[in-house]
Amino acid sequence: MPQVIWQKSSYSTHGNDDCVEVAASANGPVLYRESDRPGVIARVSAHTWGAFLRDVKAGSGRPERHVPVI
Repeated sequence: MPQVIWQKSSYSTHGNDDCVEVAASANGPVLYRESDRPGVIARVSAHTWGAFLRDVKAGSGRPERHVPVI
C-alpha cells in the first residue's frame, strides 16, 4: 500500500495542531483530517471535494453540506 502524504492547509498557524490536512491520489478519494485528531480520517470523492472548495472560495454560508465534519 502506498504511503499517504498529508498536506497542511496554508491557513494553519505554525507550530499548532489547528488545521486541516488533505491527501489525494490520482485515482482515489480525497482524504482529510484535523491535525489534532490524526487517527480520524474522512474520505470523499474528488468531485465532492471540488464542490466544497468552490463553496469555501465563493464565501458560501454552508460549504459543510458537501463533506462530513469530523
